[in-house]
Amino acid sequence: MSEATAIQARITGRVQGVSFRAWTQAQAQARGLAGWVQNEPDGTVRAWIEGPRDVVQGMLATLHEGPSVARVDRVDSTEAAPEGFEGFEIRR
Repeated sequence: MSEATAIQARITGRVQGVSFRAWTQAQAQARGLAGWVQNEPDGTVRAWIEGPRDVVQGMLATLHEGPSVARVDRVDSTEAAPEGFEGFEIRR
């Protein structure tokens, strides 16, 4: 198993009002990742994702795709130390 890591990502494009948060939660849960996702006032979506490094990197690549009705223009991410989240939640 690979070393644990975390990323914080900001996703820009048409990512609000297109079920991006629910899609992100489902993708993360299917991979056994922990963290959260939330809409930001500026129209972006922000996510904290943690788990095994290779799985987190795969999830980061998936964020560039988004759900079929979304349009992802950009994903900016920074690596961080895991905080020990359990489960993956949608924050309001």
